[in-house]
Amino acid sequence: MTKQEQGIYSFLGLCMKAGKVTSGETGTLQNIQSGKAKLVIVSLDASDNTRKEMLNKCKSYNVKVKVFGQKDLLGLSIGKSERSSLAITDQGLAKALIEKLQTIEQNGGETNVKD
Repeated sequence: MTKQEQGIYSFLGLCMKAGKVTSGETGTLQNIQSGKAKLVIVSLDASDNTRKEMLNKCKSYNVKVKVFGQKDLLGLSIGKSERSSLAITDQGLAKALIEKLQTIEQNGGETNVKD
């Protein structure tokens, strides 16, 4: 894991402490549909059905989505068990996280970060 990836996981922990993260499929979908989700993160190792459902819902509701990380590390970063999806509910935190993810994409061409 790169230092930048570690930074993303740490930032997710801060978002959780601020009360601005919803995790798990049900909570994430509810936040997408209610308009609360500003950014959705889907893990690289999420099932095909989960990934497809999240990507389709985000597209339908015009919510930014990124595919990043592993389920176990996403869960660990927010103090939970494995999580295949997270919703960030604060616009400022979502914007900062998107910028961090784009930096990883640009700097090393990391293959584990996708739109």
